[in-house]
Amino acid sequence: MVQLMTPQPARHPSPTVKARRLAYLIFERPDLDKAERFLTDFGLQVAQRSLQEVYLRAADTSPFCYQVRRAERERFVGFGLEVASHEDLLALAKLPGAGAVEAAPYPGGGERVVLIDPSGFSIEAIHGQASVAPLPHRPQLPLNYDEQHRRINGTQRPPVTAPEVLRLGHVVLEAADFQATCGWYTQHFGFIPSDVQVLPDGAPAVVFMRLDLGDTPADHHTLAMAQGFMPAYSHSAYELVDADAVGMGQRVMRERGWHHAWGIGRHILGSQIFDYWSDPWGSKHEHYCDGDVFTADAPMGVHPVSREGMAQWGQAMPASFTRPALDAATLAGLVRSLRRSPDVTLKKMLTLAKLFG
Repeated sequence: MVQLMTPQPARHPSPTVKARRLAYLIFERPDLDKAERFLTDFGLQVAQRSLQEVYLRAADTSPFCYQVRRAERERFVGFGLEVASHEDLLALAKLPGAGAVEAAPYPGGGERVVLIDPSGFSIEAIHGQASVAPLPHRPQLPLNYDEQHRRINGTQRPPVTAPEVLRLGHVVLEAADFQATCGWYTQHFGFIPSDVQVLPDGAPAVVFMRLDLGDTPADHHTLAMAQGFMPAYSHSAYELVDADAVGMGQRVMRERGWHHAWGIGRHILGSQIFDYWSDPWGSKHEHYCDGDVFTADAPMGVHPVSREGMAQWGQAMPASFTRPALDAATLAGLVRSLRRSPDVTLKKMLTLAKLFG
C-alpha cells in the first residue's frame, strides 16, 4: 500500500462543465505533405486540405480529429474538448483569460471558446459540431479459443494495409506545474482521476484521467499527465478494431520506413494493447485496442511509478521513450522550472531520471 505524502489530483465537487469527448488535436508543422504522409500511413484519412492546413479524420462520425497548420517551426498547440451545450461555453467564457464564444472555423462548424491551461496549451471547448457519415472498416476478426470456436472451416487473413483508425482516444502531456494543471482540468472540465502513479516519497508522477459520463462507461483515460520539467506533448492514441490491426499497423509502418518508438505490448493501467510510432518531428502516436472503461463511481487507484509498471508484457519501455532532447532549449527550461515551479525540484528530476533513464 502506497502512503500518500503529498496532495493528489482529485475530483472537483462542482466543476464548471463536464467535457463529453476529446474532439481533436492541433499541431503546427513546416511540411504539410510529410505530415499527411505519416498520418495516412498511420490510418487517418484526409477530410479537408488547403495550402495552409490539413484536417484528418477517423472512421467515426466526427468531421475531423487532427488538424495540422503550416508554420515555420513544429509545435503541438493543444486540443479540443466537446461540451454539452451553449450554456457550457458561456460558463467557460467567464474564466480568466478565456476568449468569447465564437464560430468554430473548422469542418463541422459549431461554436468554440479558446482557453489556455496553466501549462500554456491551447484548449478549445467546442459545441454543436455537425456529424458526418462514418467510414467503413473491417469487423473484428473472430477468434478461436480452447472450447469456443467461432471460426470453423475458415482462416485468418486480415488485409495488408494501413490500419483503419476508429477514433481519437486520448492525449498525454508533460507538465512542470503538475498540480495546478491537473487541478485546472478537474475543476473546469470535470475530469476524474482513474489512477495515479507516485514516486517513493509519495509525490505524484503520472495521473490518468477519464471523462465524467455518469453511468455511461468512459475510457480509463482521455487525458493523462506526467510530471516533467517543462510543458510538452508526450503522445496521442488512436483506437483500432483489434489486436491484428495493431500488428498489421506495425508491419505497414515498418515497411513504409517510419520510426518505431515502442511496442507491441499491453499496458497495466488502461490495459490497452499498444504500439507507438514517431512522426517526422519525433511526436509519438499510439495504435491501441482493448482498453479499459469505467463508470463515474469507480475509485481512484494509487501505484508506485516505475518503468516495469508501464506494461504487462511485450518489449520493456525503452529509455528513449521518455528521455528529453539534451539541447539548449530543454536545459533552459529545466533551469527556469527549478526556479519558479513548486512541483519541480532537483531531487524529483533526478529520481525520475533514475527510474526511467
